[in-house]
Amino acid sequence: MTDAKTTANEAAHETESRLREGLDTVRETASKVYHDAGDKASEVLEVSREKTKRVVSNLESNPLGILVGGLAVGALAGALLPRSAREKELLAPVGKRLSETLVAATAAAKDAGRSELGELGLTKDNARDQAKGLLEGIVKAVTTAGTAGAKAVSQKPTV
Repeated sequence: MTDAKTTANEAAHETESRLREGLDTVRETASKVYHDAGDKASEVLEVSREKTKRVVSNLESNPLGILVGGLAVGALAGALLPRSAREKELLAPVGKRLSETLVAATAAAKDAGRSELGELGLTKDNARDQAKGLLEGIVKAVTTAGTAGAKAVSQKPTV
């Protein structure tokens, strides 16, 4: 009974040791990824600062761009401000015609797009089957990676 207890204790200590090694490896990897991400973020920040400086420089040297930007902001502000009763009275028929035309154009574009996709064999069912196949492939890859990781942790290290 003592030999079995000793063997069990040794096996438990060995398993604990392998788990600690695996945990240390995971910590090291996580730390490396964290530091790499920080480095990448710093690079991105520096690149964005440089691009911002170039944009400001271009704006200063191109006042026409500023004028166009101002017009765009003005159009946006005009779209957001409420209309007066007189504007509604005068623009309602135009808006109705535009709306009807837009609805008709959207329907025609949708029909033409569906027809074109149908001719290419890109149907809703085909897309669903491809998405399902992709998801199954991802699940298989994750399962394989997890199994390989568990197997690597469970194997005795060679010294």
